Amino acid sequence: MGQENENQMICNAAELKYQRNSPKDVAVQYGEKCRCLQNFTAHMAEALLYNRVQLFPLSHGQTAIRVNVCGSVMACAVVPLDQQQVTESGPLGKERILPALHPDRKEERCFVPYKPPPEDGSPAEVEEFLEHARFIAEDLEWLLALPHDKFWCQVVFDESLQRCLDSYLHQAPRGLDVATLPLSPAVADVQRAIHKAVFLTFLRMATHKESKEHFFTPAVFGEIIYDNFLFDIPKILDLCVLFGKGNSQLLHKMIENIFTQQPAYYNDLDETLPTVLQVFHTILDKCGLQCEGATAMEPMKLTAQKQPTAMSMNLEELGDIVLYLCDSTTTIHAFLDIFPAACSSFHSHGFLGRLPSIYEAAVPELEKAIRKRNFDKSLQEDLWKRLSHSCRKMVETTHLLLHHTCLQPILEGRENKQTFAEELLQYFTSFLPEKRFLVDYDEQFPIADDINLLQQALPVIDETRTSYLLQGVESAWDSTGRRRPQGHIQNNGASSFSTNQGAAGGTAAASDSFGPQEVKESRGEAGDKPRGAEATMNVPQRGNNGAVCPVSGPELESLLSCIGDLLPDLGEGFLLACLQEYDYNSELVINNILEDRLAPDLEKLDRAMPRPVKEELPAVLNNRSNVFDDDEFDVFRRERVDMSRIWKGRRKGENTREMLNDKQHIAEQRARYQAYETVVDEVVVEPGDSAGDAYDLDDYDDEYDDTYDMNQVGANDLDGDSLLNRRPFTVPQVLRKGTKVEHEEQEEDEDEDVSQNHVNRDQFVQDPALLRERAEAKRAAMQQKKGVHPERPSNVLGRPKGQGQTAETFLDRRKKEANKSRVSNHNRRTMADRKRNKGMIPS
Repeated sequence: MGQENENQMICNAAELKYQRNSPKDVAVQYGEKCRCLQNFTAHMAEALLYNRVQLFPLSHGQTAIRVNVCGSVMACAVVPLDQQQVTESGPLGKERILPALHPDRKEERCFVPYKPPPEDGSPAEVEEFLEHARFIAEDLEWLLALPHDKFWCQVVFDESLQRCLDSYLHQAPRGLDVATLPLSPAVADVQRAIHKAVFLTFLRMATHKESKEHFFTPAVFGEIIYDNFLFDIPKILDLCVLFGKGNSQLLHKMIENIFTQQPAYYNDLDETLPTVLQVFHTILDKCGLQCEGATAMEPMKLTAQKQPTAMSMNLEELGDIVLYLCDSTTTIHAFLDIFPAACSSFHSHGFLGRLPSIYEAAVPELEKAIRKRNFDKSLQEDLWKRLSHSCRKMVETTHLLLHHTCLQPILEGRENKQTFAEELLQYFTSFLPEKRFLVDYDEQFPIADDINLLQQALPVIDETRTSYLLQGVESAWDSTGRRRPQGHIQNNGASSFSTNQGAAGGTAAASDSFGPQEVKESRGEAGDKPRGAEATMNVPQRGNNGAVCPVSGPELESLLSCIGDLLPDLGEGFLLACLQEYDYNSELVINNILEDRLAPDLEKLDRAMPRPVKEELPAVLNNRSNVFDDDEFDVFRRERVDMSRIWKGRRKGENTREMLNDKQHIAEQRARYQAYETVVDEVVVEPGDSAGDAYDLDDYDDEYDDTYDMNQVGANDLDGDSLLNRRPFTVPQVLRKGTKVEHEEQEEDEDEDVSQNHVNRDQFVQDPALLRERAEAKRAAMQQKKGVHPERPSNVLGRPKGQGQTAETFLDRRKKEANKSRVSNHNRRTMADRKRNKGMIPS
């Protein structure tokens, strides 16, 4: 009893301590003292319950105390939820101990199933949807707010919750559905809220450890979600297609945790995949098609009735088939993209062998039916968009399977890389008969790039086989009549040609697989232009300067030295010509030289020809041509330049008054104009002098014919329509020199009104300064009459540059810039900026 009294004292002390501290502090403080309580019996536990103290084990075999004011034993923080027990009041008020996960702990709440937004958009239906959706959103938010144990009780034992979640996964609009377009902002908001709440609910359901205090035992967690069908393969597929966009990382962790904690889902996936394959074969059967060859599920019976084709079936049924195909391909691709570990299961069920043949059989028939049948325009566009989306997803699914099952193990350096490479080449070879699928796959994921990576990882790969594959790809492009994108041609050039032109002879090796006609076509001998991999041999030309060298200078020197070491008797000039002829492929050059199969142009060259000497380019300054050549500032041709005429920035101008008073230019021009005033009427020639020497007179030319000098031939011969007959020629008034006209004009001016302020009528243009002065006076009088204060004179010129500007100058400039559109040249800068933005004026 002494030990029990001591334990009772410890419990009482813990209860008193709880009044001032939190339960956590009590547990930490009394944890060491309560080691002796580990072996308590049941009656001791009841005593602790009476004193409202709970024991729970700590790490390293310790025990701590935690007080529960409500009088019930609380769940242990370090015990998994599946092992916890709680005490609750029974139906008759008697307390009982229950597991933390028990149906009686579930809250009575009815979750309503989800319904998609109405397509018609009538106000009554929209209002009904909003009310229904708000119930779902509120219930899910309440569920997410529950504590860990209550949440799992509700999830495991509430069937209405599972029906609600399943209904959303089944009926929620997908990415290409018309219903995804919201009818109103309210519909969009409530749909977004439900979408987020459903995703968070599934995310919490897939988490077995929320914190250090709230977690499951991993094995028990896997059993709970598996036995209660909280997750299954169809649900996981729907989760990927609904929430994959923008949440791929979270979904990947979520699905990975599900498959890790419960490996039985891998078996369910293996059992589901035959059904997925049956979906595609059902589509073929509905379209009247049968997958032939080794990929067929079962041969067609002779007594079987002929199924309607895509061209003859009902339009509604054809639309359903396209929707079915789109939904299936999108879901599978989303699942494999988010959870690549499932690619091995798809690969083991032969998806890579069946998917191309299904694509080849179904897609052309469905495209033909959609194009040629009489659909509604909007429905036809929607079906065409869905079919195109399905084609892209099938190609991307095939690429994912090839990448994760064949190519990625090779790049990661796993064992048996040769086996994976052989399998990859085998799949590419199986794609060759499916021309349409092969072209679409090569358009999105060029096969030459994968082969190039394969050659880099495994240099011992069979070049003949890769050459055969690339030839088959080119043949598929030619047979479908489509042109390969230009970017793919450039990317495939080096890899395809290097594969096709190896040391073994390139096209000679390809002749084992193709007939002579195909070999001629691949060499460019049969047609106007080469076909196949050799079509990339067309080296770009640069004007008339020859081919552009595709290799750099050091690489060219390395090729020359490599060939020169093997064939030292050949000159570098001859080797350089051979490299240019064979696209700088050293192996092909060496092979053709040793087998004496050089081109006819190379056979004519001297094999000891040295390398041509590079001509030194002349200096740029000697060949330049500029409008400023030989001027006073040409520093390239002048040794001295007048530096006094060169300054930096704006040169400070001279005084305006001094510049106007400087009449030096008038004195310089005085002698020139005085020469025009010299008129000699009579020249006095002294004996012995010459008049021509004194006045620069020309001597008389006796041979000059002056017959017509004095006679004006035809000067007075006037035509009937001549202007002179209608109006005689008069001297302009400005050029008249008589005083009579001036006197008559003065008399006329005196007779006019004196109010003209004696304005001189002879002036051609009045003084602009006088006109501006009169206008300013008139404007000032009008403003004074109206009571308007005159504006401050504008000063946009300001001070010289570098001396600073006043605030008034900045304001005047801004005002001028803002109001300049009122004058004649308005909108000039705006239109100039518009032309510059459109590229009409180089900037």
